Amino acid sequence: MFRARTERVIKTIICEIVEECVNRGHSFSETLVGFMVKAVVLNPTNGFDVDHTLSEEDVQRLKQLCLDKLTEESSPGLDTIKMQLYFEMNYASRREFLAEIHRILEFKLSGVRREITDNRAKSRDDFHTLYHQIITYILLRSAVGSPANFSCVQDTNAALQSVLPLNDLGAFLVLLKKDKEQQLKELTMIVTGIRIFNEASKQKEDLLGLHKLMPAVLQEALQVSDRSIKNELSITQGLVWRYTAVLEKLTHPNIQSAQCEMPITQLKQALYNVRQHENFLKILQSDASVCCQHMESQQEKLSSVLKQLRQTVQPNTAIPGSTVFPLFKTVTKLWFELQDEAELLHILSNITVGLKPFLVSQAKRFSKAYIDSLLEETEAKTDANRLAASSVEQIDPNLLNTQAWLLPHANDRLKELPLEYNGFCGYMFVNRDGLLIPGNPSIGVLEHKERFYAFSSREAALAFASSPDDFVAQVAEKSKFFPELFQLLRLHQQLPSVRSCSEREPGQSLWPMHINKREIGIQTDTHPVETHIDKSYEWNEWELRRKAIKLANIRTTVTHSMQTNLSHMRRDNVSQTWPPKEAFSQTTRESGSNVPNPQTYLQGLRGQRDATVLKVDLTRPVEEKP
Repeated sequence: MFRARTERVIKTIICEIVEECVNRGHSFSETLVGFMVKAVVLNPTNGFDVDHTLSEEDVQRLKQLCLDKLTEESSPGLDTIKMQLYFEMNYASRREFLAEIHRILEFKLSGVRREITDNRAKSRDDFHTLYHQIITYILLRSAVGSPANFSCVQDTNAALQSVLPLNDLGAFLVLLKKDKEQQLKELTMIVTGIRIFNEASKQKEDLLGLHKLMPAVLQEALQVSDRSIKNELSITQGLVWRYTAVLEKLTHPNIQSAQCEMPITQLKQALYNVRQHENFLKILQSDASVCCQHMESQQEKLSSVLKQLRQTVQPNTAIPGSTVFPLFKTVTKLWFELQDEAELLHILSNITVGLKPFLVSQAKRFSKAYIDSLLEETEAKTDANRLAASSVEQIDPNLLNTQAWLLPHANDRLKELPLEYNGFCGYMFVNRDGLLIPGNPSIGVLEHKERFYAFSSREAALAFASSPDDFVAQVAEKSKFFPELFQLLRLHQQLPSVRSCSEREPGQSLWPMHINKREIGIQTDTHPVETHIDKSYEWNEWELRRKAIKLANIRTTVTHSMQTNLSHMRRDNVSQTWPPKEAFSQTTRESGSNVPNPQTYLQGLRGQRDATVLKVDLTRPVEEKP
């Protein structure tokens, strides 16, 4: 009950902040506001004592601080948080993206498919309308031309006539709805393959311009997606290296803090902003590279199948459908996979464009000329240069026998390990007051409490390994000053969750109670047993009973055969029965008789006590005729 009350109070505070932001002309989501509430409470400079209950005045101050942070103009830190939220809401894994692409496509085609499967054509005009609907469905699904293009409609009509003539449409109508959907899918696969083969036959054998058949949106995505992401990444990495060089110079121990009047805090926020942008672009670039590799592979396979079709299909030669139809289906399958990859590239390109507005604040605060003036003659080292320079400084495990080290010669998959702090050096982050220097796994990876840490130099690795728990605590403490680091350094598990202080019970701390845990490690085979999914398996006992009764009834069921004008192309059925046997039977003869009703008259039933009762029989004689 306390948790429910706490959640209601937190939601109330968030709603009040959102409403106040709207009044000030800003629109923020509840997710962003909730994250900002957590960041403000965790920041030690705001003075929220987690060991005491917050008063109403503290709650109001919390709201005001959140409003100031959210409405701050040209804040690289706020833009970084917005960028993280945008990426979290719009990015998904490759499998999820492809599933969403297929779901949207099925939703767009569901209306046309329903009209086709529910059609009950009777007249010739109805048959022509249904045939045109099938052509429209094939064009929409294949995306090879538009239903509004008369030439594309004619080509599709000619290809469909070779597979399903208009006169044979009656056989399609008598099918069940599920069978209609399956046959519609088969027709789409074959007709699309025929059209792609016809278009490819018009070109030279070595120059198959398959991208010309795709829609204009996907053509544009193919031309600019991969290249644009690489260009954006190159520009962002240049900014990262320059900001890193400036902060490396300004945070050097030889420079006194009194002598440095530069806005170091804003420079750190700008560095975190471009580092986060670089991280997201690397993810998008990796997905885009996978898409391009798949497209190259599919184009090679498609060209190979088309060449095989050219050798199989010869002019003025009849080829059986069982020979070419599977090849046409293979062409269509590869074509649909190419479309999926192109659509995925288009989505990745849109996400890349959507990340650009979150770089405006750091660009306004620090121009290129200003950064050059801070650098002076200092060289801006690239990440590759730093890694190459530190690769020769491999750690000696004998220096610290109490720690576990993973070395490159013993483990070739160091780069695939889930490194803490997103691969950045924790020692440099603490020693240089928030400077982000990428760690080099070639030096050696420290394994501490089932977590892996990489470092920028051998000295940093030895210093961190001497007291890893202290450095981990300092990293978590310093990151509270910059909430955008929670996501950038992946510190969510190391930071406590914030709950409302105004609704806590007396004596209860803001932080969750510590739970003693014991760390253990286990290892199992990835797939000890090969997976086998039996689609006909049924676990419900009553479903099995129903199927058994159904099979038993089928054995004694009489089948009927009939034929109509619409089903004249179906297979003829023959049934045989025994002729009726002639037989005679005899029953008893019924007869009846009619006799007079007996009537009796009694006298003296009422009257004196000594009266005599007289009985007279009034029944008519049997022989008397009526």
